[in-house]
Amino acid sequence: MPITVLLVDDQELMRMGLNMVLDAQDDIEVVGEARDGAAAVTAARTLEPDVILMDVRMPVVDGVSATAQILESGSSSRVLVMTTFDLDEHVLGALRAGASGFLLKDTPPEDLVSAVRSVAAGDAVVSPKVTRRFLGRFLDGGETTPRRDPAVLDVLTERERQVLEHMATGQSNTEIAAALFLSESTVKTHVGRVLTKLQLRDRVQAVVLAYETGLVNAASRTD
Repeated sequence: MPITVLLVDDQELMRMGLNMVLDAQDDIEVVGEARDGAAAVTAARTLEPDVILMDVRMPVVDGVSATAQILESGSSSRVLVMTTFDLDEHVLGALRAGASGFLLKDTPPEDLVSAVRSVAAGDAVVSPKVTRRFLGRFLDGGETTPRRDPAVLDVLTERERQVLEHMATGQSNTEIAAALFLSESTVKTHVGRVLTKLQLRDRVQAVVLAYETGLVNAASRTD
């Protein structure tokens, strides 16, 4: 079965370009388009696409609100937000709402296709370095009080907390394995347990939570 995609953008030319790139792939099918967030919520409910490419700055209902409404409804669709700016504060709201990552609108076609496939497979698509820089910019810019109660992390074992901390500083499973002297398969198991225990959809939400609880802060980041 092909990966089904819903395109959401208020610019018709942008939707046309995305459609041309994605529909040219044998394993991807664009099943619908929407020009604002309200239409996106309706289309998502009707079409139940695997992936929603969501613009964040739109009239009527913006992409952040639309993402929240779609995911709070229990939809299995995964949202990949798109933005013109690499440090767009609106994207953070979408990530908090459950989006699986974000792409810049000038992303090369081959990277766009790869991102859609990755998100459909359940992976997050924001690179570790971009995740670290982006969340560091908007989550802990001088703040000392956690946005979330650190007690939510009490369900984790000490090893799982260590893995989460390394995830949040932008390390891949391979890098975490080397840092903690574990096998990569063991790290993958720990990552899965972290997501399950904290009821998170993917690594992006894990990074957000690590910053919001104060587990990781600006002092522990490296660019």
